Amino acid sequence: MTAPLASVLFVCVHNAGRSQMAAGFLDHLAGDRIEVRSAGSIPGDRVNPAAVEAMAEVGVDISDRKPKVLTTGAVQASDYVITMGCGDACPIFPGRTYLDWSLDDPAGRVVEAVRPIRDEIKALVEGLVAEIDAKRER
Repeated sequence: MTAPLASVLFVCVHNAGRSQMAAGFLDHLAGDRIEVRSAGSIPGDRVNPAAVEAMAEVGVDISDRKPKVLTTGAVQASDYVITMGCGDACPIFPGRTYLDWSLDDPAGRVVEAVRPIRDEIKALVEGLVAEIDAKRER
């Protein structure tokens, strides 16, 4: 087994919607080529059911995921740290790539309103995979 090309940490406030969908897409698109983590600055008690349903519609199962608290260790262990609406809650360490994805929060929304957020996340994750692959080819 070869080492992953990179490790990615997705962070949002509750780790119940955006970061879980992003992690689900990255797992689905990259498999074991990229190590995936997600966490929240103030994690919720469960993943947003509308996010679970929206992801299931496109063949990505995130129903077994649980929100996790953001730790310094998770940030230190990641090559990419992608924040989604959690402001300055994420510690900064040299040598990591930090990206902030400005996405609507799916909290409290019905699945119809979550679909456009899901689709935007998928496009961003696809771009991230392409970026990681391009760096590897250099």
